[in-house]
Amino acid sequence: MRVAAVDCGTNSVRLLIADVAPGAGQSAGPGFERGELADVERLMEIVRLGEGVDRTGRLAPDALARTFKAMRSYQELIERHGATATRVVATSATRDAANRHEFVHGAREIFGVEPEVVSGAEEAELSFTGATRGLVRLSPETEVPQGPLPPYLVVDIGGGSTEFVVGTEHAQAALSVDIGCVRLTERHLRDAGDPSPAPALEAVVADIEAALDRVEAEVPVRDAHTLVGLAGSVTTVAGIALGLPEYDSQRIHHSRISAEQVHDVTRRLLAMTHGERAELAVMHPGRVDVIGAGALILDRIVRRFAFSQVVVSEHDILDGIAWSLAG
Repeated sequence: MRVAAVDCGTNSVRLLIADVAPGAGQSAGPGFERGELADVERLMEIVRLGEGVDRTGRLAPDALARTFKAMRSYQELIERHGATATRVVATSATRDAANRHEFVHGAREIFGVEPEVVSGAEEAELSFTGATRGLVRLSPETEVPQGPLPPYLVVDIGGGSTEFVVGTEHAQAALSVDIGCVRLTERHLRDAGDPSPAPALEAVVADIEAALDRVEAEVPVRDAHTLVGLAGSVTTVAGIALGLPEYDSQRIHHSRISAEQVHDVTRRLLAMTHGERAELAVMHPGRVDVIGAGALILDRIVRRFAFSQVVVSEHDILDGIAWSLAG
């Protein structure tokens, strides 16, 4: 079965076209690993759909135009590769927008399916499925599970929101909170100076800590043995920590970044100017202005819940959407 998953976030729109192994969780022959999808296309384009939503409560015309342009190119690929099922999911920025119907109408016209503006809870469930499926491998000699120890705390740091999910094989508790790299940058850092001065960074930290108070009250985060970090802020921090000469998703996927490395990279990013961040080898141009806030969210999570490291996953809600199509 060939499926197409589209994730419309606050900062980026992404596409995964993948073949699903029959009998998920079992060996399914060449090209498939247990509990994984076989990628045909995996693409990302930063369109900043949520630009200004925190301030205005509406999706801007230019942001919608950028998003629809990327979507049209994705639909061409879906048709070319012959995907038999498509699911389009929109998250934080669209949830928050009073004119979300404009997005829904445009996406429906492009893909021919009804786009779903999912709740924070459903977003969290999809992220957990995508991140943890394939995280634990069976030893070929003993068939004993090997890998990071569950329960997992999966943290998906997006542009508009961050999802926290605790679970073992399935999500057991989840919460979405309105802290994201785009939202916090627009709220506190965009006009504060370059690099951002201490008062602006303190305001970001205050918002993060208030959100983490709520997370700790509603989700059993301290029961988790392993922190799994998702999305572009986390993978960019990992690429910098690993000293990669260019962005390399294979080396980043399932890498383990220590708490000390997270703190060090965050300090370095916050001390840099926009131009200095842009020169980093692993930095996507669309993340240059928001990576400071994204790294700071990860840094405060690691500090607050005393994790010694973060396991970085390149698989996330996009993979969860694809698995949902596989039934």
